[in-house]
Amino acid sequence: MATLTRQQLGLLVILTAIWGLNWPVMKLGITGFPPLAFRCICMAGGLPLLALLLWHRRVPFGVPRHQWPELFRISFFSMVVWNILIILALQSLSSGRAAILGYTMPIFTALIGWRLYKQPLNNRTWMGVVAAGLAILLLLWHEFSALSGKPLAVLMALISALSWAHGTQLMRRTTLTVSTLTITFWMIAITLVAGLPLSFLLEADRWAWPTPVQWGAITYNAILVFVFSQAIWLTLARHLPPVASGLSVMFIPVIGVFSGAVWLGEVLHWQDWTAVCLIVGSIASALWPVRDAERQT
Repeated sequence: MATLTRQQLGLLVILTAIWGLNWPVMKLGITGFPPLAFRCICMAGGLPLLALLLWHRRVPFGVPRHQWPELFRISFFSMVVWNILIILALQSLSSGRAAILGYTMPIFTALIGWRLYKQPLNNRTWMGVVAAGLAILLLLWHEFSALSGKPLAVLMALISALSWAHGTQLMRRTTLTVSTLTITFWMIAITLVAGLPLSFLLEADRWAWPTPVQWGAITYNAILVFVFSQAIWLTLARHLPPVASGLSVMFIPVIGVFSGAVWLGEVLHWQDWTAVCLIVGSIASALWPVRDAERQT
């Protein structure tokens, strides 16, 4: 499916670590704090840093007028729906369960590409998708009884993953001519503008000053997630095939589950270790160099 350069591989490792550890960090951040307000504060904190980075690198902020509709469309699926629904789902789910459900995204990415964009999937890619699906089922093995009582949260997490998957396909096919940093800045700004009114309507009575722990979670998200990681992800999504970029981040829910076990004392089972092996195989199926004979299948 794709051959990663050393730089892309390094960025992918960093991205996986930051996003994987962020699930318990976000859970701490929204414990006793309105989730949409938390997300908006994180984005509001990240935007000035992004603006400073663009200014330092002399990257233009402007987007040609005729490209704004496409930017809005990509932002809606990749950022607005994902960020709003997944943070609302997280308040009712454990960080590990939310991570697992959110990262059904690669499976949706493959299926959307195959169904909507007539993107052919070779045998190896199908094996990767199946392996990822089995891994998710194994990671959820001991969670089905708990999840059954929270159908709305589960539905929101799955819809957010589906939306992100479609946004990944759109990003790979984008005709936007501006820098990825510029795209990142405006996507976050658009999501912030969409999230603030919702937070006011749904959470205004619960607005409060964050605690030190919540400020720590906000700082982590503002700097590492919305500035650094978002720029990395859009770069990978823009230059790698959607299935490859999607399956390549499948290790993130594993980190989310295992970091929750370390920090929260959750018990791990054989299904968790088996899921790790399946996900490693899934990632390899997407990113291992393809020989010419395989390309023709």
